[in-house]
Amino acid sequence: MIVNTCGFIDAAVEESLDAIGEALAENGRVVVTGCLGAKEGVVAKVHPAVLAITGPHDTEGVMQAVHQHLPKPHDPYIDLVPPQGIKLTPRHYAYLKISEGCNHRCTFCIIPSMRGDLVSRSIAQVMQEAENLVKAGVKELLVISQDTSAYGVDVKYRTGFWQGRPLKTRMTELCRALGELGVWVRLHYVYPYPHVDEVIPLMTAGKIVPYLDVPFQHASARILRLMKRPASAEKVLQRIRGWREICPDITIRSTFIAGFPGETESEFAELLAFLEEAQLDRVGCFAYSPVEGAAANALPDPVPETVKEERRARFMALQARISAAKLQRKVGKTLKVLIDQPGIGRSSADAPDIDGVVHFKGGKAGEFADVLIQRADEHDLHGRRL
Repeated sequence: MIVNTCGFIDAAVEESLDAIGEALAENGRVVVTGCLGAKEGVVAKVHPAVLAITGPHDTEGVMQAVHQHLPKPHDPYIDLVPPQGIKLTPRHYAYLKISEGCNHRCTFCIIPSMRGDLVSRSIAQVMQEAENLVKAGVKELLVISQDTSAYGVDVKYRTGFWQGRPLKTRMTELCRALGELGVWVRLHYVYPYPHVDEVIPLMTAGKIVPYLDVPFQHASARILRLMKRPASAEKVLQRIRGWREICPDITIRSTFIAGFPGETESEFAELLAFLEEAQLDRVGCFAYSPVEGAAANALPDPVPETVKEERRARFMALQARISAAKLQRKVGKTLKVLIDQPGIGRSSADAPDIDGVVHFKGGKAGEFADVLIQRADEHDLHGRRL
């Protein structure tokens, strides 16, 4: 068995170690890969019986370990990997990773130490993968990376080629090209650089899904400085207003941290005020977790666990009211929905696994349907398929 792990926060480390233990108990022959494998000695100390430990994106290392313990017979049928590759998502949607690593040094994050600085994939390679996925039946491409809007910075936006025409290695140009494929294109993990404004008209024109996942993290200027996040609540609110003026139907998702070291009650109140003003559509909030190796752990005045959890609960209660009110305004409208399974689908406002869903009767996975929305709750919509 191959166990892919996460080593980002302590809870993820514990979950990964538990999963390895379960795999060993069930199978006894386990290869570990992923971010936790890059943390020297952590896996081996707890589970010395694993066959091999590799780091993130080490496909070759994993396969070498597998073949070392399980020689691979040649099979002309299963050895023929399809052009779109092997993916773990349902047939109708796929994640399209455009880069690896990150140039930022946010004090709560250890991704650069595990994955290194930003390395962008060539735009020809990204577009070829996207085209192959669409030909294989994918209806939605979810563009991901650690910092999607920084795509191409490391190669100085080098010009590549796709279908015989020049194409810059840059987020805006990538979005325009992906928008020609005729499927939903959804942007995740977008750092709010100024050039992000350039993709909003593409949403208005229907080229990409009117959805932007931007991790704002906080609203207090002092806390943002401690996080090493170069942003301010006032400028963010101005940007949000501008995006909505250009694309009124845009869905904005974000994530925040409650209880960051040194966060005062008044600074948390700033965050709540920002949330009330911003009226974001989809929001996640995490109580600060002291990840091993994160610079923020050395900051003074850590917030007690009970206070962190209490603030996170207050934050999510406010967002639940905002979400319920925004979803209520969709009642009576007809939405285009991508069906994930009979009776459950997602509108353009809903990314898989992290956002709400649309409930209705019938339908076939992978098909689009028009659904008349009849009622709403805090997170989901309910309607009738037309």
